[in-house]
Amino acid sequence: QLQLVESGGGLVQPGGSLRLSCAASGFTLDYYAIGWFRQAPGKEREGVSCIKISGTSTNYADSVKGRFTISRDNAKNTVYLQMNSLKPEDTAVYYCAARSGLCSGYGRRYDYWGQGTQVTVSS
Repeated sequence: QLQLVESGGGLVQPGGSLRLSCAASGFTLDYYAIGWFRQAPGKEREGVSCIKISGTSTNYADSVKGRFTISRDNAKNTVYLQMNSLKPEDTAVYYCAARSGLCSGYGRRYDYWGQGTQVTVSS
């Protein structure tokens, strides 16, 4: 069964950090671009970051540039999202998704999705 599983979410104070992980099972991530998306209550899903298959190219939403870093470890079949200087507006459910092609900010272009992990930034 092809599956993506996110982990690492939680409650953190403003200015804090979290590292999200996206682990694949049933398939190898080597041939997929991986995107991170988030959805806050009452808001549409938005693309946060994406990393190409090779890992040499990354994209970030303007709202997270300079604070979030995406990386991948193909040997561990895992992609990470390091989130620093977190703000209350980063509160959302974060999803990872895999696409057999180039990075895209459109969620509908992704083939596989995880179940999501909650990130709450609050004092």
